[in-house]
Amino acid sequence: MSKLRAVSSKTLLRRALDERGGAAAVEFAMTVPILLVAMLGLIEFGRVLWAQNALHFAVEEAARCATIDVTTCGNTNETKTFASTASGFTFPTSVFTITNASCGNQVTASYAFQFLTSLFGTGPTLTAQACFPT
Repeated sequence: MSKLRAVSSKTLLRRALDERGGAAAVEFAMTVPILLVAMLGLIEFGRVLWAQNALHFAVEEAARCATIDVTTCGNTNETKTFASTASGFTFPTSVFTITNASCGNQVTASYAFQFLTSLFGTGPTLTAQACFPT
């Protein structure tokens, strides 16, 4: 009969604590979610900045078009259509408001930005305003 050696729980615990075989996998599993959330946050922040820049460009071009190019932007609906496609972001035409102000043709916009993921909640409301003298 072979000799069976009784192993105490203290010895098993000491052996488990001395093992380093899965440390890299555990550290990776702990840091990846943080890195992914940070990366998604950077992407969403970049999209917000891009949309804000596109909205500002669209209102500037629409105000200029309403004053200079009356064949393309002859009325309010044509100016809204021009503004919605001017930046490449393709905003809905309902975002834009065209008025004749004391400064000239004024175009304002308010756009409810939506994030791609619900991780960051609802998006901000982006606004822009431009006026081109008549």
